[in-house]
Amino acid sequence: MTESTPMMKQYADIKARHRDAILFYRMGDFYEMFNEDAKLASKILEITLTSRNKEKGNPVPMCGIPHHAADSYIARLINAGYKVAICEQVEDPKTAKGIVKRDVVRIVTPGTILNSPSLNSKDNQFLASFVFSEEKVIGFAVADISTGEFLVAELNGENTLDRLKEEMYRWNPKEILLPEHIDEKRVSGILDSLNSSINRCDDWFFSYDHAYRLFLDHFKVLSLDGFGLESKKAAICAGGGILKYLQDTQKTSLSHINKLTYFNTEDHMIIDPFTQRNLELLKSVGEDSKKGSLLDILDRTITPMGGRRLRNWITRPLLTIESIRKRQDAVEELLSSIMIRDGIREILKDVYDLERLAGKISLSAANARDLIALKRSVQTLPALQKSLKETSSPLLKELSGNWDNLQDIDNLIEQSIKEEPPFTITEGGMIKDNFDEKLDELRKISRSGKDWIAALEKEERKKTGINSLKIGYNKVFGYYIEVTRKNVPSVPPEYIRKQTLANAERYITPDLKEYEIKVLNAQEETCNLEYRIFQTIKESIVKEVERIQKVADIISIIDVLASFAETASHFHYIKPEISENDSIKIIEGRHPVLEQIEASFVPNDTTLDCTENQILIITGPNMAGKSTYLRQVALIVLMAQTGSFVPAKEAEIGMVDRIFTRVGAHDILTKGQSTFMVEMSETANILNNATEKSLIILDEIGRGTSTFDGISIAWSVVEYINDRLGAKTLFATHYHELADLSLILKKVKNYNFAVREWNNEIIFLRRIVPGSSDRSYGIQVARLAGVPKDILERAKEVLSNLENTELDSKGKPAISHSRKKRAGIEENEQISLFEQKKDVLMEEIEKIDINNTTPIEALQILHEILLLAKEK
Repeated sequence: MTESTPMMKQYADIKARHRDAILFYRMGDFYEMFNEDAKLASKILEITLTSRNKEKGNPVPMCGIPHHAADSYIARLINAGYKVAICEQVEDPKTAKGIVKRDVVRIVTPGTILNSPSLNSKDNQFLASFVFSEEKVIGFAVADISTGEFLVAELNGENTLDRLKEEMYRWNPKEILLPEHIDEKRVSGILDSLNSSINRCDDWFFSYDHAYRLFLDHFKVLSLDGFGLESKKAAICAGGGILKYLQDTQKTSLSHINKLTYFNTEDHMIIDPFTQRNLELLKSVGEDSKKGSLLDILDRTITPMGGRRLRNWITRPLLTIESIRKRQDAVEELLSSIMIRDGIREILKDVYDLERLAGKISLSAANARDLIALKRSVQTLPALQKSLKETSSPLLKELSGNWDNLQDIDNLIEQSIKEEPPFTITEGGMIKDNFDEKLDELRKISRSGKDWIAALEKEERKKTGINSLKIGYNKVFGYYIEVTRKNVPSVPPEYIRKQTLANAERYITPDLKEYEIKVLNAQEETCNLEYRIFQTIKESIVKEVERIQKVADIISIIDVLASFAETASHFHYIKPEISENDSIKIIEGRHPVLEQIEASFVPNDTTLDCTENQILIITGPNMAGKSTYLRQVALIVLMAQTGSFVPAKEAEIGMVDRIFTRVGAHDILTKGQSTFMVEMSETANILNNATEKSLIILDEIGRGTSTFDGISIAWSVVEYINDRLGAKTLFATHYHELADLSLILKKVKNYNFAVREWNNEIIFLRRIVPGSSDRSYGIQVARLAGVPKDILERAKEVLSNLENTELDSKGKPAISHSRKKRAGIEENEQISLFEQKKDVLMEEIEKIDINNTTPIEALQILHEILLLAKEK
């Protein structure tokens, strides 16, 4: 870096303090980048790379972008994994002595971006952190600077790393902060599953004493008892790291972060990453987008706040019956009261993102247009309150009872800000007339300029007798009096010659120059005064941010409840009965996503409980509907516990603490994990964490290894769930041998998906019926997939040969009694896979006593063995 000029020296000093970020250095209307920053940014942003100081033989690479278009360029750099430090001019160039002072006013990171075309309005932009305490407790924290949300938690006991992974997947942070000392290997299993930017911070960011003092100072409290955090040291450490990082990067007030929430990770249904992915809750596996997911079907929210709230409810279903029923009753009322629902949804169309508007105002990132958006949102509140007063369900009455129309904020903005203000806040045109007397006076001076000039021109013509005299203006000379050359002799002596043209002379007068200064100063002072007035208005609103956030919170809940009602109306969902017993009974249940794709979707019933129908073994051919059925049961349960209505004719849902799924598998080659290894890891997670209140969905356990190994593992898994866990389970399989489990385990029932054969073809009926299937119809399915005819014919021959070979004493597995007794079941009831009858030939060989056998006897024994072998 050359320091040949004061400006470049200033740049070098600022860059030295922000080596880990690309520095946007403000110069006039552009942000400039130099040296390595310029080389890097020019490639990512696809802008021209130039240089300065070429003539001095020491060129400095540089590139630049217009400051008014910075948001889109910053977003591209952030998406490429970089930080951006915004360096502004922090003093007026007109009053600066020497080089204008500049400093970094904000650092933009993946977890702190505010204005971006890529920022999804219905997604949170979470920043997360976690720490490991000496007591083997994990502290966890998340914050969304754009909305002001700040939550902390602690994880202790068993499987804390697995639970941390679940939480990280649930919150899906854009950026994760880690103490410098944390070993990468210890957390690689957590971080690898996330698409998050990782930032290491000094360990002292997360020290307890520092974090505690930081919280007291920020929230202006004497202790953290009011937040329920006084004894939560690990949570305080994790949250303190985030707060320190936000203070360092935002360099301004964080007043909109005015609440710290401690959440218990066990207060809501736990949904691990596998289940969230397998059930396609937020995005579909095939599309890797919202399209085709449960969220896609349920999201009929109007506001961005409602959209974010819905995502939260889907990933955190409730565990208390009272809370679920309150939501259900509200949805039921909005479903039946069509006019109220339609009215509410129509009003919500005029509500902007109040949470993020509040955040931008607090962070000094708002312009006048943001205040107008806030005003228009606030002006909908009286009508929304009126609609809510017509409702009677407890939750809706509770929401309307905590109402605040924010009338003072509406009045302030209505009186002060023009309806169509400019985008910038430094060039005037924002503030209404009659709001500020001094501003009105300055504007009067500016606006009266034309009249004053016209009057002066008329007066000078009369005084000089030069009828062609005119007064003009340009940016170089300002105001001037222009006289044609033939009239120069008539020019008064007080005229001061300023410019000579081909056919005219231009002059100024003391009066004209004095007025010019007055007008131009008035215009400049108008812009400066408008900016100061705007800042005063904004500061007044900042004091009321907490009220705005409370209203936004209420609106988001109303929006989701109305969305649930709208979805229920559109797709004919019903209100499920939420019960305290352990049963799940669904009549004519449907898959909420697939029923919208398949014109003739076939509904199916489900009965699960912990007494007679704990484990359902489901068989049937591929494409018959097994996987769809498994997912739809899980989704209906999950939807019910969010408070949503469900796709069924009738449904009774006993509370479920967790939903586990083991559906499909794929190789993770980068980790050296095969399909079977992934399958077993997911299965182990289920068996180690499920309880009798859980719902387990298993699809094709054991198929990633040999048939015999697969059957034995699947068999043992079912036994374990039956004997040890007692969890309600749906188990789809092609291992028809598992159907025999129903003969010895009374809580295991067999079901299959019915098909019909016609002229060597199969017809999928999509209907689940009692009993097991003894065929998989793989060859018929292969025909439907387009496998060549010759291969199909040969496959039939091989299949016939296999089916004619019975499982007997010749090496094929047979089901027999277990050699070990399972808890609570008599030995004579046991079944064991693969215990084989003793082979006769092997028995004869084992009888041979080599040490006491003569050569003649040995030949005779060999002859007998050959005869036995031929008989086999």
